[in-house]
Amino acid sequence: MTETSRAAKRARTAQRILDAARQEFATRGFEGATIRGIAAAAGVDASLVMQHYGSKAALFTTAVQLPSDDAKSAAEHLLEVLANRLRELPPETAALVRSMLTVPEAADSMRSYLDERVDNLARSLEGDDAHLRALITVSGILGLTITQHFLKLRAFDDASHESLLQAARGWTEYLSRDS
Repeated sequence: MTETSRAAKRARTAQRILDAARQEFATRGFEGATIRGIAAAAGVDASLVMQHYGSKAALFTTAVQLPSDDAKSAAEHLLEVLANRLRELPPETAALVRSMLTVPEAADSMRSYLDERVDNLARSLEGDDAHLRALITVSGILGLTITQHFLKLRAFDDASHESLLQAARGWTEYLSRDS
């Protein structure tokens, strides 16, 4: 019985850490999030974060995974990502996006991240064209980020975040459909 209690407690702690990490990474990005900040948000010691996940990179990889074959979760996740991208970008994200076309290391980092996002999203979708829908979606989110924050398209001036997210619901519903 003690073993089950310990295992259950360990699982709950790991889940609290993972939930806190998702929030921290969503808010601060990979570079801005810290193990100490994640630990504080989860209400645990930083050593427990490392014990459960090994490293910040391993925790990030786990935190950004979407459930396989769960298009509804994928659609909800994409709306959260869009909501975050429509707000002011964290400085490290802005620096990476701004540099990705001129700095090879930034391009490599962004390419790796986006390739992983496409593959991860495609795994959560059904249908023969799941990978293509994931590619278009990830590319579209990057396009929205660039056109709003860097090109500063005037069309964004008259569009509230709520109306943009409402319009994006149709996009995510299409993404979630079965082929």
